[in-house]
Amino acid sequence: MNPLQGVISESWAMYRRHAAHLLPIAFVIYLVAAALEAVLIGLLGAFGAFLAFIVSVLSVFVLQATLVKAVEDVRDGRVDLSMAETVQAARPRVGTVAGASILAGIAVAIGLLLLIVPGLVLITFLALIVPVIVLEGRGVTEAFRRSTDLVRGHGWAMFGVLVLTMVVYIVVGFIIGVILFALAPWARDFLSTIISGTLLAPFTALALTLSYYRLRDVHPGAAPRPAADDLWGSPQA
Repeated sequence: MNPLQGVISESWAMYRRHAAHLLPIAFVIYLVAAALEAVLIGLLGAFGAFLAFIVSVLSVFVLQATLVKAVEDVRDGRVDLSMAETVQAARPRVGTVAGASILAGIAVAIGLLLLIVPGLVLITFLALIVPVIVLEGRGVTEAFRRSTDLVRGHGWAMFGVLVLTMVVYIVVGFIIGVILFALAPWARDFLSTIISGTLLAPFTALALTLSYYRLRDVHPGAAPRPAADDLWGSPQA
């Protein structure tokens, strides 16, 4: 049986139910980051642009960790933590999330440049590193191993979740692009980043975090590495 069956529909149901809590979290983080980036570029020019890039990257990690914590909070059907409390609860894990995400990104990029397939394999088996770090308090190396252990035997199912999530990104991004097409390029890019990020980041966090919980029920503890043939499981699962 595929433990990830219906995870996208469950994510959508929770998205609609808790949009009033999840969307403002994403919007505020994106807006604060965008404002800070604009100030840095305006005051410091080229060096400010470099600092703005760093702020942009760090804001993504803050957002990832915060939204995973927010999903954990609302899984019981109610909101217990305020926005500030959610950010505060996620803050100690941001550094680890950043380190793991950067290393994973480098590994995936190398895999995609080599033969594409290795990159897709890494994307699949490292998909749960952020929920693992935030919810289990694991370090970078442990998060890589734990994510692989969780996905073990359900690689095709996890890959399917990632593909469906990407389809949602493409469709929503296209719609936003059409709506903002008449604006100047700088305004279109600015608004598109904030709007698409606000709308899509919570959905992605829901899909990955709910996948984590489902696979954790299958693999409650860290397990020994299986043979490579056993990692993906059946495509029909």
